[in-house]
Amino acid sequence: MAFPYPLIALEEHWLAQSVRDFYVANNAKHPNDENGLVGMVTPALMELGETRLKAMDESGVSLQIVSHAPNSLALDLATCAKVNNELSDLMEARPGRFRGFATLPMADPEAASRELRRCVEDLGFVGTLIDSNCEGRFYDNPFFWPVFEAAAEHDVPVYLHPAPNPQTKPLLYNGNYPDAVAESLSEYGWGWHNETAVHFLRLFAAGLFDRYPTFKIVLGHLGEMLPFQLDRIEAITMRQWPHLGLKLNRNLRQVWDENVWITTSGMFFLAPMAAVLRQCKPDRILFSVDYPFGKNEAGLAFLKALKAEGMVGDDVLEGIAYRNAEMLLKVTAK
Repeated sequence: MAFPYPLIALEEHWLAQSVRDFYVANNAKHPNDENGLVGMVTPALMELGETRLKAMDESGVSLQIVSHAPNSLALDLATCAKVNNELSDLMEARPGRFRGFATLPMADPEAASRELRRCVEDLGFVGTLIDSNCEGRFYDNPFFWPVFEAAAEHDVPVYLHPAPNPQTKPLLYNGNYPDAVAESLSEYGWGWHNETAVHFLRLFAAGLFDRYPTFKIVLGHLGEMLPFQLDRIEAITMRQWPHLGLKLNRNLRQVWDENVWITTSGMFFLAPMAAVLRQCKPDRILFSVDYPFGKNEAGLAFLKALKAEGMVGDDVLEGIAYRNAEMLLKVTAK
């Protein structure tokens, strides 16, 4: 069955040589080094040419929103600028096929906010994708909020993406099994999805969405476990938190409905998607593949299964495929 809609994919990664050079200069190994747990995808991760385009065309991906792969080190401004300039060159070379999420030096929020403004105003980027921690630090500290202020001012989203955390792995995941298993468990096997969900709740509790009520945040991987727990968390925050001294302008459900978008990246499973469809407004669900960690053809098969199983109607399916992304990012799928 041919799929009737073009696809916009929001969480599609690459690895820049300038970032690898930064790690070498800092005597560190990049998380996506060829010798790492997912090293087999490193060549595809670094390729931004015909192979990537062929994989897109074969599954009907009209537009990739490209972002850099997660980091364990906080990049400096010079490296981030190199990454963003290289991505801008790709966008110019392949008009209509690629757009960019900015890479930012989050350890220096003032510089990061300036770089975000440059990427949006001068390079045509559609937002930023940031790691879910900055060398173990979370963004509920107002120290980091200039970045969120800049995103709100420019009406572009911040995609909060899981990243390795050197602080939590030894505490929560090292155990009576090989260290490689602990590493897997602490990252894509469980930990970084859980940590990204906790990070979002920390931002909510810290009043970020009160300070910047129009701020837009994107969560991948079908909402990083939050849809399953949302009703319980909402009830606790409404019933208990005001008595504990925290009174926010809007409750969790309002923030979820008004400020949060989620994507399907790498989570092509019908059971959790059923929870997502019940917990999220239809226009807040976006298609993503997580390329090259996820496969375009798997994402396309998932969308077809949603229709075949009667989980969505044509309007909702079209929205997930590309319409919702067009509205959020102000782009067009050709």
